[in-house]
Amino acid sequence: MLESLDLLKLFGGFVYLLMGGELLVRGALGLSKESRIPPVIVGMTVVAMGTSAPELMVSTFSALSGYPGIAIGNVVGSNIANVLLVLGIPVLIFPILTNQDGLGKQTSLMVAVSLLFIVMCFLEPITFVGGLLLLFILISFLILTVRGGAVMPGLDDVEEEMERSMGLPSYPSTIAILIVLGVVALPLGANLVVEGAVGLASSWGVSEAVIGLSLIALGTSLPELATTVIAALHKSSDVAIGNVVGSNLFNILAILGITALLTDIPVDPQFMRFDLWIMFAATVMLWIYVLAKISIGRISGLVFLTGYFGYLYAIY
Repeated sequence: MLESLDLLKLFGGFVYLLMGGELLVRGALGLSKESRIPPVIVGMTVVAMGTSAPELMVSTFSALSGYPGIAIGNVVGSNIANVLLVLGIPVLIFPILTNQDGLGKQTSLMVAVSLLFIVMCFLEPITFVGGLLLLFILISFLILTVRGGAVMPGLDDVEEEMERSMGLPSYPSTIAILIVLGVVALPLGANLVVEGAVGLASSWGVSEAVIGLSLIALGTSLPELATTVIAALHKSSDVAIGNVVGSNLFNILAILGITALLTDIPVDPQFMRFDLWIMFAATVMLWIYVLAKISIGRISGLVFLTGYFGYLYAIY
Protein backbone atom coordinates (compact mmCIF):
# COMPACT_ATOMS: atom_id res chain seq x y z
CA MET A 1 0.00 0.00 0.00
CA LEU A 2 2.79 2.40 0.95
CA GLU A 3 4.71 1.48 -2.21
CA SER A 4 1.67 2.29 -4.36
CA LEU A 5 1.32 5.63 -2.58
CA ASP A 6 5.00 6.42 -3.20
CA LEU A 7 4.65 5.54 -6.90
CA LEU A 8 1.60 7.79 -7.07
CA LYS A 9 3.57 10.64 -5.46
CA LEU A 10 6.40 10.11 -7.95
CA PHE A 11 4.03 10.10 -10.94
CA GLY A 12 2.04 13.09 -9.66
CA GLY A 13 5.26 14.97 -8.99
CA PHE A 14 6.44 14.45 -12.55
CA VAL A 15 3.08 15.71 -13.86
CA TYR A 16 3.40 18.87 -11.78
CA LEU A 17 7.04 19.35 -12.87
CA LEU A 18 6.32 18.98 -16.58
CA MET A 19 3.19 21.12 -16.35
CA GLY A 20 5.01 23.80 -14.34
CA GLY A 21 7.90 23.91 -16.80
CA GLU A 22 5.50 24.23 -19.75
CA LEU A 23 3.50 27.03 -18.09
CA LEU A 24 6.69 28.92 -17.21
CA VAL A 25 8.02 28.65 -20.77
CA ARG A 26 4.73 29.75 -22.37
CA GLY A 27 4.49 32.69 -20.00
CA ALA A 28 8.08 33.66 -20.81
CA LEU A 29 7.48 33.42 -24.55
CA GLY A 30 4.38 35.57 -24.20
CA LEU A 31 6.35 38.11 -22.16
CA SER A 32 9.07 38.22 -24.81
CA LYS A 33 6.54 38.69 -27.59
CA GLU A 34 4.69 41.52 -25.86
CA SER A 35 7.66 43.34 -24.32
CA ARG A 36 9.97 42.99 -27.35
CA ILE A 37 12.75 41.43 -25.28
CA PRO A 38 15.20 39.92 -27.82
CA PRO A 39 14.19 36.27 -28.33
CA VAL A 40 17.78 35.04 -28.02
CA ILE A 41 17.93 36.46 -24.48
CA VAL A 42 14.68 34.76 -23.51
CA GLY A 43 15.83 31.55 -25.16
CA MET A 44 19.08 31.40 -23.23
CA THR A 45 17.58 32.33 -19.87
CA VAL A 46 13.96 31.66 -18.99
CA VAL A 47 13.17 29.16 -21.75
CA ALA A 48 16.36 27.15 -21.33
CA MET A 49 16.05 27.16 -17.56
CA GLY A 50 12.32 26.48 -17.81
CA THR A 51 12.94 23.26 -19.72
CA SER A 52 15.59 22.30 -17.14
CA ALA A 53 13.37 23.37 -14.23
CA PRO A 54 12.25 19.81 -13.30
CA GLU A 55 15.86 18.69 -12.78
CA LEU A 56 16.69 21.94 -10.95
CA MET A 57 13.75 21.69 -8.57
CA VAL A 58 14.33 18.01 -7.77
CA SER A 59 18.06 18.51 -7.16
CA THR A 60 17.68 21.57 -4.93
CA PHE A 61 14.77 20.12 -2.92
CA SER A 62 16.53 16.78 -2.38
CA ALA A 63 19.83 18.41 -1.35
CA LEU A 64 18.09 20.82 1.05
CA SER A 65 16.01 17.94 2.46
CA GLY A 66 19.12 15.93 3.34
CA TYR A 67 19.11 13.54 0.38
CA PRO A 68 22.15 14.61 -1.68
CA GLY A 69 22.28 11.22 -3.39
CA ILE A 70 19.10 12.13 -5.27
CA ALA A 71 20.57 15.50 -6.30
CA ILE A 72 23.79 14.03 -7.75
CA GLY A 73 22.00 10.92 -9.06
CA ASN A 74 19.48 13.04 -10.92
CA VAL A 75 22.20 14.92 -12.82
CA VAL A 76 24.45 11.90 -13.48
CA GLY A 77 21.52 9.65 -14.41
CA SER A 78 19.98 12.29 -16.67
CA ASN A 79 23.25 12.79 -18.56
CA ILE A 80 23.62 9.03 -19.03
CA ALA A 81 20.00 8.70 -20.17
CA ASN A 82 20.33 11.69 -22.52
CA VAL A 83 23.12 10.02 -24.52
CA LEU A 84 22.21 6.33 -24.36
CA LEU A 85 18.39 6.48 -24.25
CA VAL A 86 17.37 9.87 -25.65
CA LEU A 87 19.65 9.39 -28.69
CA GLY A 88 19.26 5.60 -28.80
CA ILE A 89 15.51 5.59 -29.44
CA PRO A 90 15.13 8.23 -32.21
CA VAL A 91 17.95 6.76 -34.35
CA LEU A 92 15.81 3.64 -34.72
CA ILE A 93 13.47 5.95 -36.66
CA PHE A 94 15.99 8.06 -38.58
CA PRO A 95 19.80 8.37 -38.36
CA ILE A 96 21.28 11.38 -36.58
CA LEU A 97 23.98 13.28 -38.47
CA THR A 98 26.96 14.61 -36.53
CA ASN A 99 28.53 16.96 -39.09
CA GLN A 100 26.82 20.22 -38.09
CA ASP A 101 28.99 23.34 -37.88
CA GLY A 102 30.24 24.01 -34.38
CA LEU A 103 29.05 20.69 -32.96
CA GLY A 104 32.65 19.57 -32.35
CA LYS A 105 33.31 22.59 -30.11
CA GLN A 106 30.03 22.09 -28.27
CA THR A 107 30.66 18.42 -27.52
CA SER A 108 34.27 19.22 -26.55
CA LEU A 109 32.90 21.69 -24.00
CA MET A 110 30.53 18.98 -22.76
CA VAL A 111 33.47 16.60 -22.23
CA ALA A 112 35.52 19.29 -20.45
CA VAL A 113 32.61 20.24 -18.16
CA SER A 114 31.94 16.56 -17.38
CA LEU A 115 35.62 16.08 -16.46
CA LEU A 116 35.51 19.18 -14.24
CA PHE A 117 32.42 17.77 -12.54
CA ILE A 118 34.22 14.48 -11.84
CA VAL A 119 37.19 16.33 -10.33
CA MET A 120 34.83 18.35 -8.11
CA CYS A 121 33.16 15.11 -6.96
CA PHE A 122 36.54 13.66 -5.92
CA LEU A 123 37.23 16.87 -3.98
CA GLU A 124 33.79 16.61 -2.36
CA PRO A 125 31.69 18.14 -1.02
CA ILE A 126 30.72 20.44 -3.88
CA THR A 127 30.64 23.80 -2.11
CA PHE A 128 29.48 27.36 -2.68
CA VAL A 129 32.78 28.15 -4.43
CA GLY A 130 32.29 25.18 -6.76
CA GLY A 131 28.78 26.38 -7.55
CA LEU A 132 30.11 29.84 -8.39
CA LEU A 133 32.70 28.30 -10.73
CA LEU A 134 30.07 26.27 -12.60
CA LEU A 135 27.77 29.28 -12.97
CA PHE A 136 30.68 31.48 -14.07
CA ILE A 137 31.42 29.03 -16.91
CA LEU A 138 27.75 28.98 -17.90
CA ILE A 139 27.36 32.76 -17.86
CA SER A 140 30.61 33.22 -19.81
CA PHE A 141 29.39 30.83 -22.47
CA LEU A 142 26.01 32.55 -22.68
CA ILE A 143 27.71 35.94 -23.10
CA LEU A 144 29.85 34.51 -25.91
CA THR A 145 26.68 33.15 -27.51
CA VAL A 146 24.95 36.55 -27.37
CA ARG A 147 28.01 38.16 -28.99
CA GLY A 148 28.14 35.50 -31.69
CA GLY A 149 31.36 33.94 -30.45
CA ALA A 150 29.72 30.64 -29.55
CA VAL A 151 26.53 28.69 -30.09
CA MET A 152 24.48 27.30 -27.24
CA PRO A 153 23.22 23.89 -28.38
CA GLY A 154 19.75 22.67 -27.61
CA LEU A 155 18.07 26.07 -27.84
CA ASP A 156 15.58 26.28 -30.67
CA ASP A 157 15.14 29.56 -32.49
CA VAL A 158 12.72 31.14 -30.05
CA GLU A 159 11.54 33.69 -32.59
CA GLU A 160 10.40 30.89 -34.92
CA GLU A 161 8.85 29.11 -31.94
CA MET A 162 6.80 32.20 -31.12
CA GLU A 163 5.65 32.51 -34.72
CA ARG A 164 4.43 28.92 -34.97
CA SER A 165 3.15 28.42 -31.41
CA MET A 166 -0.58 28.69 -30.97
CA GLY A 167 -2.23 30.34 -28.02
CA LEU A 168 0.65 32.30 -26.58
CA PRO A 169 -0.70 34.72 -23.97
CA SER A 170 -0.90 38.36 -24.97
CA TYR A 171 -2.54 39.97 -21.93
CA PRO A 172 -0.26 40.93 -19.02
CA SER A 173 -2.62 39.31 -16.53
CA THR A 174 -2.61 36.00 -18.43
CA ILE A 175 1.19 36.07 -18.75
CA ALA A 176 1.50 36.72 -15.01
CA ILE A 177 -0.91 33.89 -14.16
CA LEU A 178 1.01 31.37 -16.30
CA ILE A 179 4.35 32.34 -14.77
CA VAL A 180 2.94 32.23 -11.21
CA LEU A 181 1.28 28.85 -11.82
CA GLY A 182 4.56 27.50 -13.21
CA VAL A 183 6.53 28.81 -10.24
CA VAL A 184 4.00 27.22 -7.83
CA ALA A 185 3.72 23.87 -9.64
CA LEU A 186 7.48 23.27 -9.92
CA PRO A 187 8.38 23.15 -6.20
CA LEU A 188 5.16 21.28 -5.41
CA GLY A 189 6.09 18.63 -7.98
CA ALA A 190 9.68 18.47 -6.74
CA ASN A 191 8.51 17.89 -3.17
CA LEU A 192 6.26 15.01 -4.27
CA VAL A 193 9.03 13.45 -6.35
CA VAL A 194 11.52 13.55 -3.47
CA GLU A 195 8.98 12.11 -1.00
CA GLY A 196 8.02 9.34 -3.43
CA ALA A 197 11.67 8.56 -4.23
CA VAL A 198 12.67 8.27 -0.57
CA GLY A 199 9.69 6.03 0.13
CA LEU A 200 10.44 3.76 -2.84
CA ALA A 201 14.10 3.50 -1.89
CA SER A 202 13.05 2.29 1.56
CA SER A 203 10.48 -0.17 0.15
CA TRP A 204 12.84 -1.61 -2.46
CA GLY A 205 15.85 -1.78 -0.18
CA VAL A 206 18.06 0.43 -2.36
CA SER A 207 19.68 3.81 -1.78
CA GLU A 208 18.07 7.12 -2.70
CA ALA A 209 20.97 7.56 -5.14
CA VAL A 210 19.83 4.53 -7.16
CA ILE A 211 16.31 5.96 -7.44
CA GLY A 212 17.82 9.29 -8.52
CA LEU A 213 20.00 7.59 -11.13
CA SER A 214 17.09 5.63 -12.61
CA LEU A 215 13.45 6.60 -12.04
CA ILE A 216 13.96 10.31 -11.36
CA ALA A 217 16.59 10.72 -14.09
CA LEU A 218 14.33 8.94 -16.56
CA GLY A 219 11.30 11.02 -15.59
CA THR A 220 13.12 14.35 -15.86
CA SER A 221 14.61 13.28 -19.23
CA LEU A 222 11.17 12.68 -20.78
CA PRO A 223 10.96 16.19 -22.33
CA GLU A 224 14.33 15.67 -24.07
CA LEU A 225 13.22 12.21 -25.27
CA ALA A 226 9.98 13.62 -26.69
CA THR A 227 11.90 16.41 -28.45
CA THR A 228 14.43 14.06 -30.05
CA VAL A 229 11.76 11.59 -31.21
CA ILE A 230 9.79 14.43 -32.84
CA ALA A 231 13.02 15.73 -34.40
CA ALA A 232 13.74 12.25 -35.80
CA LEU A 233 10.25 12.02 -37.28
CA HIS A 234 10.92 15.37 -39.00
CA LYS A 235 14.45 14.22 -39.99
CA SER A 236 15.99 17.13 -38.09
CA SER A 237 19.26 15.74 -36.71
CA ASP A 238 20.65 19.04 -35.49
CA VAL A 239 17.74 19.57 -33.11
CA ALA A 240 18.05 16.03 -31.73
CA ILE A 241 21.75 16.05 -30.93
CA GLY A 242 21.85 19.74 -30.00
CA ASN A 243 19.06 19.15 -27.49
CA VAL A 244 21.09 16.43 -25.75
CA VAL A 245 24.35 18.42 -25.65
CA GLY A 246 22.57 21.53 -24.35
CA SER A 247 20.68 19.56 -21.70
CA ASN A 248 23.84 17.85 -20.42
CA LEU A 249 25.65 21.18 -20.17
CA PHE A 250 22.78 22.80 -18.28
CA ASN A 251 22.45 19.80 -15.94
CA ILE A 252 26.00 20.25 -14.67
CA LEU A 253 26.58 23.99 -14.98
CA ALA A 254 23.18 25.38 -14.01
CA ILE A 255 21.50 22.72 -11.88
CA LEU A 256 24.51 21.65 -9.83
CA GLY A 257 25.81 25.22 -9.78
CA ILE A 258 22.60 26.65 -8.32
CA THR A 259 22.14 23.73 -5.91
CA ALA A 260 25.70 24.16 -4.59
CA LEU A 261 25.03 27.84 -3.92
CA LEU A 262 22.19 26.83 -1.59
CA THR A 263 23.91 23.98 0.27
CA ASP A 264 27.08 21.91 0.20
CA ILE A 265 26.59 18.68 -1.77
CA PRO A 266 28.38 15.60 -0.38
CA VAL A 267 29.13 12.87 -2.93
CA ASP A 268 28.55 9.18 -2.20
CA PRO A 269 31.71 7.09 -2.91
CA GLN A 270 29.58 4.78 -5.07
CA PHE A 271 29.25 7.56 -7.65
CA MET A 272 33.03 7.86 -7.88
CA ARG A 273 33.53 4.10 -8.26
CA PHE A 274 31.00 3.50 -11.04
CA ASP A 275 28.31 5.96 -12.12
CA LEU A 276 30.50 8.99 -12.89
CA TRP A 277 32.66 6.86 -15.19
CA ILE A 278 29.61 5.51 -17.05
CA MET A 279 28.47 9.11 -17.55
CA PHE A 280 31.93 10.14 -18.76
CA ALA A 281 32.22 7.10 -21.07
CA ALA A 282 28.86 7.92 -22.68
CA THR A 283 29.92 11.57 -23.08
CA VAL A 284 33.27 10.66 -24.67
CA MET A 285 31.56 8.14 -26.96
CA LEU A 286 29.25 10.84 -28.32
CA TRP A 287 32.25 13.18 -28.66
CA ILE A 288 34.09 10.57 -30.77
CA TYR A 289 31.06 10.16 -33.04
CA VAL A 290 31.01 13.93 -33.58
CA LEU A 291 34.77 14.34 -34.14
CA ALA A 292 34.78 11.45 -36.62
CA LYS A 293 31.55 12.77 -38.21
CA ILE A 294 30.01 9.29 -37.93
CA SER A 295 26.23 9.20 -38.34
CA ILE A 296 24.40 7.55 -35.43
CA GLY A 297 22.27 4.87 -37.06
CA ARG A 298 20.14 1.90 -36.02
CA ILE A 299 23.04 -0.38 -35.04
CA SER A 300 24.54 2.36 -32.87
CA GLY A 301 21.10 2.98 -31.39
CA LEU A 302 20.76 -0.67 -30.41
CA VAL A 303 24.23 -0.53 -28.81
CA PHE A 304 23.27 2.64 -26.92
CA LEU A 305 20.01 1.12 -25.64
CA THR A 306 21.71 -2.15 -24.67
CA GLY A 307 24.28 -0.13 -22.73
CA TYR A 308 21.57 1.87 -20.95
CA PHE A 309 19.48 -1.08 -19.86
CA GLY A 310 22.66 -2.92 -18.89
CA TYR A 311 23.57 0.04 -16.71
CA LEU A 312 20.13 -0.01 -15.02
CA TYR A 313 20.54 -3.74 -14.38
CA ALA A 314 23.98 -3.14 -12.84
CA ILE A 315 22.84 -0.44 -10.38
CA TYR A 316 19.88 -2.53 -9.19
